[in-house]
Amino acid sequence: MGAADSTRPGGAPALRPGGVKGLRHALERVAVGLVFRLARWLGPRRSSDLGAAVAGWLGPLLPVSRVALGNLALALPERDAAERRRILRGMWRNLGRTVGELPHLSAMRWEFTGAEHLAPLAEQGGPAIMVSAHMANWEVIPPALARRGIRVGSVYRAADNRAVDALINGLRARAVPGDPLPLFPKGAQGARAAMRFLAEGGVLGLLVDQKLNDGIAVPLLGHLAMTAPAPAQLALRFRCPVIPGRVQRLGACRFRLVVDPPLALPDLPDRQAAIRALTLAINDRLSAWIRERPEEWLWLHRRWPKEARPGG
Repeated sequence: MGAADSTRPGGAPALRPGGVKGLRHALERVAVGLVFRLARWLGPRRSSDLGAAVAGWLGPLLPVSRVALGNLALALPERDAAERRRILRGMWRNLGRTVGELPHLSAMRWEFTGAEHLAPLAEQGGPAIMVSAHMANWEVIPPALARRGIRVGSVYRAADNRAVDALINGLRARAVPGDPLPLFPKGAQGARAAMRFLAEGGVLGLLVDQKLNDGIAVPLLGHLAMTAPAPAQLALRFRCPVIPGRVQRLGACRFRLVVDPPLALPDLPDRQAAIRALTLAINDRLSAWIRERPEEWLWLHRRWPKEARPGG
């Protein structure tokens, strides 16, 4: 095979697929690094405001916004087209703020509602599961809990670009004094590590609003959505509390963390029925949160089957 495979006709060098991907990842790392460097230079408030302005202008023009508008039409049919466009722009502004605030997580300000539901975890530890969603700035949850004496381990979706993933995880680590909080990437290896963490009395944080193709079909916002059963499976296995909590945005770099009472664990003889019942209870809580503050949820996920969305 040799040299003949490394050139195009005429002798021009050919980029191997790995080389193209490596170049793209390097450029992505430089771009993301420059964005975060600008954010640090601007400071928390100005970085949040700039992120909101840029994303609020550019985001609605991107093709992915069609996915968000389709989701809004399906999930909130009572809102007219103008209102859905307003929600879409609000979502992009919130997402832009979230990116601009990421290098400043330790400088964010927050207050708590329902903090009494966290007291047993601060005093005794876990095992326990905290479920939340991509609402407002979800990245503030681990540092806010750490300030209350709860060092939560988080399951997260790793970025395809390892260099970018390392950069983002570095920002997360610097948001909490002391040792970095445990992070478990989605996948078999991360799942095993998360289970060990729970078994040793840890508090595991899960963002549970994304689609899982091999999950179970449970209603979300009134429509069946493939949903990860892992929170229910783990809670039933360890007989540990499931505590819902969400972030509400109060402004640039200002938040309220609302902690709800623990969900009741179903007492059903059929394990699969119990898993579905608890997963439904979680999705019902998410649905209520999203309906209350729809502009703060990330509507960009393909959360429902294509055929369920208006227009197919």
